[in-house]
Amino acid sequence: MKFPFLTAKTKDFPGSEFERSNCPRRDNEGQAIVPIRSVGGKRIEAAEGTLHRGSLDAGALIECRELAHVYHTRLGEEIAAVRDITLSIDAGEFVCLLGPSGCGKTTLLNMVAGFLAPSAGKLRLNGDDIRCPAPDRGVVFQDYSLFPWLTVEANIAYGLLMAGVSAKRRKAAATELLELVGLPHIGAQYPFELSGGMKQRVAIARALATDPAVLLMDEPFAALDAMTRESLQRQLLDIWARTRKTVLFVTHNIGEAIFLASRVIVLSARPGRIVEDIRLPENFRPRKRTSPEFNRLYERLAKAIGVEGTE
Repeated sequence: MKFPFLTAKTKDFPGSEFERSNCPRRDNEGQAIVPIRSVGGKRIEAAEGTLHRGSLDAGALIECRELAHVYHTRLGEEIAAVRDITLSIDAGEFVCLLGPSGCGKTTLLNMVAGFLAPSAGKLRLNGDDIRCPAPDRGVVFQDYSLFPWLTVEANIAYGLLMAGVSAKRRKAAATELLELVGLPHIGAQYPFELSGGMKQRVAIARALATDPAVLLMDEPFAALDAMTRESLQRQLLDIWARTRKTVLFVTHNIGEAIFLASRVIVLSARPGRIVEDIRLPENFRPRKRTSPEFNRLYERLAKAIGVEGTE
């Protein structure tokens, strides 16, 4: 499924020193030019100034090579979040990053999003270095991050508004996406009128509005009750099956990773390193949580991250 509402320009937002220094590409109108890969199903070449180095792994959409990130505290201490991450993700994969709290899962996701710069190594999308956030990566946060003063429709269409898409096309996009996430009649409502599960579905719709190549999800269901979480997991799989977006999903929930993923990447305790890379067979769907296969995978992953017992 394609959403033909993109433009090859986006307004420039003030950001971190990394974003400002590494994303200087602008057109004659002062707008930032971003390396969008496809618009309405047609390929658009990366803008002049994009760092195209050639693919590290031919055919891979996301490529990490010996990737590391170090945080610096106010006291001058160095904290290594992740180290020596080498990973290739193909288009259409649903990849879960699984590991204990503090192992660098979100750090890795934020580097792919362009929010953080790697301290070492290479990180590329479609063969180009990731230098800053761009519409080819949609992000869904744990805390929804919806604008409370905007309607649901306006929240979903906000990225398109910033990209200069017309009001008519923004409305059409929001309507289509609300249908996709199963909330066709709430466009005029405000976030405070929605349940937690509804807010997260709106956040997913907003992330899809720019038709990104990659959907990045940072523990989006962690704050929800068990019944709502399982319902949204099923709906997310339906959206993935219909759109075939590449999904990178952070979780510390073993059962959630097995239920959702076509591939599970397990990180060690900090500094996070890859200790398991498990590809799950697609004929193992739908995945019944009480099945012997599910429980064997659960025990294997629990051992890999150093926990015992069940959730």
